[in-house]
Amino acid sequence: MPEDRENQDKEIRENQPITFQTHFTGIMEMYSDSETVCNYLNDHRGWFVRCAEPMKAIPYGENGYTLIIGHYGAFGYNVEPQMSVILEPPIENHYTMYSISNPEFNHSGYQVNYRSEMTINPIPITSAAKGIEKAYHRHKISPPEIITCINWCLDLFVTVSFPPFIYKLPMSVIYDTGDRLLRQIVKQVSPRLSYKVQKDFHSRFNLPIPPANARTCQPLQTPDKVEIINNLK
Repeated sequence: MPEDRENQDKEIRENQPITFQTHFTGIMEMYSDSETVCNYLNDHRGWFVRCAEPMKAIPYGENGYTLIIGHYGAFGYNVEPQMSVILEPPIENHYTMYSISNPEFNHSGYQVNYRSEMTINPIPITSAAKGIEKAYHRHKISPPEIITCINWCLDLFVTVSFPPFIYKLPMSVIYDTGDRLLRQIVKQVSPRLSYKVQKDFHSRFNLPIPPANARTCQPLQTPDKVEIINNLK
């Protein structure tokens, strides 16, 4: 019977987890040489937990952290996402951070897959974001000829098993809302973390703190995501 098939398809759909995704790229300028910046990053036990606030970051293993990001939700469904991440030692000034499974967590209803990469590059002061000369002038010291630019990117996938009432909404609405919520989380967390890291680093070495345009956070939209959304409309 057509009605039975429709009910069966609906039941399958309601039991199927949905994966949301977001992708970002950006830069963070550090007014020092690359070796000093890398040494600072490698000593992340000395600053990561503090700079991650108001996120709660708990050291996990030798090079990892457990992050409790906060409460988020939509359509009356809320979660407090948690994930454990590992920051690998650098390979030729290239850093990788990725999520891992943590048996201590009860990931009831969701799963997080996170990966970010950072590359440390020396750049001439002429390539720095506008405002560096003014920042050094206010600090009453001369700017260097070479500074450091951290180029970064991240990919975030979150798979959620929703309660049945969520699946009554159009799938395109669910996907759009979920992806938008992920973007909002990254836009909230990443710039704040970048600023705190810049502030901590430059204060430690008595250097001027870079202006806001010396850190960026830009969303990317992948072709496969566009195709998925278009097919759901």
